Amino acid sequence: MGRKRKAYPIYKEVTIIDTAAEGKSMAKIDEKVVFVPLTVPGDVVDIQINRKRRRFMEGKAIHFHHYSDKRVEPFCEHFGVCGGCKWQLLSYEDQLANKARTVKDSIERIGKQENPPLLPIIAAPETQFYRNKLEFTFSNKEWLTQEQIDSGEDFENRNALGFHIPGRFDKILDIKKCWLQGEPSNSIRLWVKEYAINQELAFFDLREQTGFLRNLIIRTSSNGEVMCVFAFAKEDKAKREALLKAFHEAFPQVNSLLYVINEKRNDTIGDLEIETFQGADYIVEEMPSYDREKILKFKIGPKSFYQTNSVQAHALYRLAADFAEIQKDEIVYDLYTGTGTIAQFIASQAKEVIGIEYVEAAIEDAKKNAEVNGIENTQFFAGDMKDIFTPAFLKTHGNADVVITDPPRAGMHADVIDSLITSKANRIVYISCNPATQARDIEVLSEHYSLEKIQGVDMFPQTHHVESVALLKRKV
Repeated sequence: MGRKRKAYPIYKEVTIIDTAAEGKSMAKIDEKVVFVPLTVPGDVVDIQINRKRRRFMEGKAIHFHHYSDKRVEPFCEHFGVCGGCKWQLLSYEDQLANKARTVKDSIERIGKQENPPLLPIIAAPETQFYRNKLEFTFSNKEWLTQEQIDSGEDFENRNALGFHIPGRFDKILDIKKCWLQGEPSNSIRLWVKEYAINQELAFFDLREQTGFLRNLIIRTSSNGEVMCVFAFAKEDKAKREALLKAFHEAFPQVNSLLYVINEKRNDTIGDLEIETFQGADYIVEEMPSYDREKILKFKIGPKSFYQTNSVQAHALYRLAADFAEIQKDEIVYDLYTGTGTIAQFIASQAKEVIGIEYVEAAIEDAKKNAEVNGIENTQFFAGDMKDIFTPAFLKTHGNADVVITDPPRAGMHADVIDSLITSKANRIVYISCNPATQARDIEVLSEHYSLEKIQGVDMFPQTHHVESVALLKRKV
């Protein structure tokens, strides 16, 4: 017989004192930090501890004695269960203040920059329905909320189409309305679920890896184009074609209707063949160039990377270009270029822009987009950044006057940083979705480059995530 686990304590009337990482807030009990989700600074709560570590504890607010003046009413019925939009209970002004502080704290503490030249964060004009891409998962094991369990209702049909519960790979929260992506996203998801249930199509079992319907990806563009990608766990031509035909009749405005057969044990489709059922195999996103002399068009395929907030993407790129101060005789390197959006956005300002990206399909998209936009002073190369962006490559293709780098969350590889230093580029514009790794890399570069200014951009309202743009200038 196993040893009975000791129950963790409950602490009464604890004041939440600050926000913390991952959308949580924090309190202090006996000088030890306690992280508490779904609270805001100023709340006074009873905390049930559910995890203890040497330096911190984690807990859950089980009773509120006082609600903070900073608290606002969440607008989504799924708040608190769905893992997204964790800051709905904070006013947008407080969200921005906390994100600006995240950038400041990271660059001071990790980047070791005293009195950093921090500019005010750029707010998002839209705080709801701002995403252009969402991926939903089918599951025959709907996650039941506590309210559903307490209702005593018999939930025999547990088919769900929605998002993963945090920390539970095999449980999906059925979404009634999502406030992240505008119409026709919600209408499409609800129609697909109803059709699948009426036609008795098998929703996927993520643990047993059985079923028919697996994933639904919806992409939209700022000019109203829509792409839908259905992922099926196996081929069943009759059922697949019946679904896709019915869907096309219900949503004729969808420009790109695609499907993929995914028999793997994970949901990634980057290595799979995507088939076109109706329309084009891409949608088109539009954005004014930096000099606003032309409207750039970008073909977005099912595997393409594009900033998920189209409106703020323009603000982000414009900020990067303003920081870069590119001259007509300068060569610019755009590291981690993706589909070449930044490279083409700034091309009119430079002598030449060289984009590098490890995803080969993205580079092919970049080349096609440059051709569509009539841009002739860009070159794009695919491969591992540390293997391509080397002193030898710089010698062959021209040394960098300006470098714009937008690495993944992990930041830049040490070899890439060494090549940056060797390049002796006059200016580096560092765009990051993770201020901590950005600050780490800036600290490494600080012997050769000074931080001139840094500014946050809010790409993801209602969440703790923040984009950060820094300008570094080479020391003489």
